[in-house]
Amino acid sequence: MTKNWANKTIVIAEDEQINYLFLKAVLKPTQAKIIWTKTGHETIDICKFNNVDIVLMDIKMPDLNGLDATIIIKKTQPNLPIIAQTAYALSEDKEDSLKAGCCAHISKPIKPNNLLNLISEYIN
Repeated sequence: MTKNWANKTIVIAEDEQINYLFLKAVLKPTQAKIIWTKTGHETIDICKFNNVDIVLMDIKMPDLNGLDATIIIKKTQPNLPIIAQTAYALSEDKEDSLKAGCCAHISKPIKPNNLLNLISEYIN
């Protein structure tokens, strides 16, 4: 069943265009508004000045990594769900994501249904 998130805004914080395009394609059927950010600082600004429902946060980004960006965002928006999406799949990487304030951690390569189910836990 396709999820309908037409009234939701999802930030995809991802510096690699190919990864962004994959996530955008996965989310397209949901009709959610997608905002693409490529750096930690850009993600912080977008979250500060837009009504965002959830962030898919890449951990390895230029200028400011996703964990540090998450810590900063959570100071002003403690209830904003942030899902770490990363190639780092070790258990301590997941622990680091959760410590920084992410509500969940999903490892690349990402399976579309797993991502959609995970988002739906936090977005509805």
